[in-house]
Amino acid sequence: MHPRLWHKVAAISGVAALGLGTYGAHGFKPKSPTYKELWHTASLYHLVHTAALVAAPVTKHPNILGGLLTTGILAFSGACYAVALLEDRKYSTLAPFGGFAFVAAWASLLF
Repeated sequence: MHPRLWHKVAAISGVAALGLGTYGAHGFKPKSPTYKELWHTASLYHLVHTAALVAAPVTKHPNILGGLLTTGILAFSGACYAVALLEDRKYSTLAPFGGFAFVAAWASLLF
């Protein structure tokens, strides 16, 4: 994948992060406030790692960083959004893999 394509992925992810964050802040009304907090966590990690994704093209290994960050966003934030929206923790199985992908993405900057 051409390194500059990560900017397009970041743009799509940023639009999604802002839309989902706005929905979480203004439209999401779960039965339990715990799920509102979880949505906020998903949104925060989504937005922070999207901002990091913007830098992927200027790194030594842009496809590794971009791929790991995108995987983390989809797996961690996606699982958290699903758990919060459906109010069912059984959808949380991918979250640890997403967390690992985030750690691996940041670690990839060492090489």
